[in-house]
Amino acid sequence: MSPSLVVLTDFFAVSNRALSYAAGLALPLEAHLVLLHVRHDGLLAPAEYHAGHTPEGEQRTRRALETLASAQPVPAEVDISDDYLPEAVQEVVRRHQPLLLVLGRPGLADAPQEIIVSTAMDLLRQTQSPVLVVPTVGWDAFPPRRLLLAVDGEPFRLCPNQRVVQRLLQANGGTLDVVHITDDDHRRPDAADILRSIRQNDLVDDGPSLDRLHELSRQRIAGGVLEEAARQEADLLVVVARRHSLLGSLFHRSVTAQLLQESPIPVLLLPAQD
Repeated sequence: MSPSLVVLTDFFAVSNRALSYAAGLALPLEAHLVLLHVRHDGLLAPAEYHAGHTPEGEQRTRRALETLASAQPVPAEVDISDDYLPEAVQEVVRRHQPLLLVLGRPGLADAPQEIIVSTAMDLLRQTQSPVLVVPTVGWDAFPPRRLLLAVDGEPFRLCPNQRVVQRLLQANGGTLDVVHITDDDHRRPDAADILRSIRQNDLVDDGPSLDRLHELSRQRIAGGVLEEAARQEADLLVVVARRHSLLGSLFHRSVTAQLLQESPIPVLLLPAQD
């Protein structure tokens, strides 16, 4: 059975750019798509949908989603849940064991960025699955071949069964660079220790080499990461997201939130066990 990518589709699924991105990823990964629609969620099912929530409306929604699924360049199936978002996602992860969850901006243009950030962080905590957040505009390089991994310099251990970065690199002939931002308040980690953590988590088959590790001294961590992403012309930003902030760690929740809000390219969050 092929691996899957679960796409959280909003009611206005035709305009969901994240779905197009996910379909493009699924091709080289030889994966299929699962279009998850959650009826009882303010992000994925806006208020105007609830106003017309009737049996006939539900049938129309299913038909529309099935039509959308059949139009994808890879096999795709529809999963409509009456649960609330946390339970719905946990169930779909249990059944499909996806490589990652894909989340885009909601269909409503005025939805605050904080909703996306909060949803992504909740998904990480509840499922321990990688989460890909696709911006509405700003990215155009596809498929992603220049990946930039942002680390905080502390040892990390990813949650089990996270091979999506390795699969992407193999499928697309990509490269992985690493960025670490330091400042006056934090101890500068040893470069060999950073690379050792990356190898131990099987993010790459071999390497990365020392010349692909970039260290910047900046007071604003998120700004430094995005500065390096622009310099590297990266087309996918990968972030190790910790469930608990370590004392002295740079990648606490607020830095991750800033990257999700400000990054012009897609951000792949990898949940760590620590």
